[in-house]
Amino acid sequence: MRKLLITYVLLTITFNVFSQNTQYVQSNNIPYYTDPTVNDGNVAEKCVLDIYYPKDLKGYATIIWFHGGGLSGGAKEIPSDLKDKGVCVVAVGYRLSPQVKSPTYIEDAAAAVAWTFHNIEKFGGDKSKIFISGLSAGAYLANMITLDKKWLDKYKIDANNLAGLISFSGHTITHFTIRQERGLAATKVVVDEFAPLHHVRPDAPPILLITGDRELELLGRYEENAYLMRMLKLVGHKEVKLLEIQGYGHDMDKPAYRLLLTEIDRIIKRNRKE
Repeated sequence: MRKLLITYVLLTITFNVFSQNTQYVQSNNIPYYTDPTVNDGNVAEKCVLDIYYPKDLKGYATIIWFHGGGLSGGAKEIPSDLKDKGVCVVAVGYRLSPQVKSPTYIEDAAAAVAWTFHNIEKFGGDKSKIFISGLSAGAYLANMITLDKKWLDKYKIDANNLAGLISFSGHTITHFTIRQERGLAATKVVVDEFAPLHHVRPDAPPILLITGDRELELLGRYEENAYLMRMLKLVGHKEVKLLEIQGYGHDMDKPAYRLLLTEIDRIIKRNRKE
């Protein structure tokens, strides 16, 4: 495992620097469900996304971003650190506990990813450059959608067509909110079908796991991610990394955004050479 002591002065940014003349457009509250039978009263409000994209560029990469909040709070957002970087950001809203139970929020996440695959080219993006990411609960959703292929299979999309998964301090065991729905304590470890760890496979897209300092993180989040990395390697996954950001706890997203952009740039450049 790598430990990182990151400062904004010393961190080398490898993603492309785009002209200040590039204009960006943001469209808000786009429904991502096309099935009219999906309607429980929360769909119209929660199951929408915002898209922020460079108006004058074509074939750009897209980051699907899932917000944190423990699957019970938070709201869709386009992180300011991802704006004006030559990429598109799709910020996803999803239904929350206790208004809904598992696996509704995972189903919502899959529907939003499917919408992106089906529509991103209309906005000028390249659907071969779709990356999935999120913070905490959002990272858990990204992990599940990527590793358990059944969620996207419903939409006839192969999860392996995601260009990469970049997870910010996400659960890799069964999420604590799902355990709470079963009456279990947050310290009661469960690894079942709702745990990304249950779905490790060698053919998954490139995976970058980022956590805060193991001594400062939430409920052993670093150790969970370390175990996921180890299990992925043991089953034969060839492109998984874990980065630990020293000095940060669960609030590790600020420096992690730069690592996300650098990883996207690395994967795109690697794919061009192949």
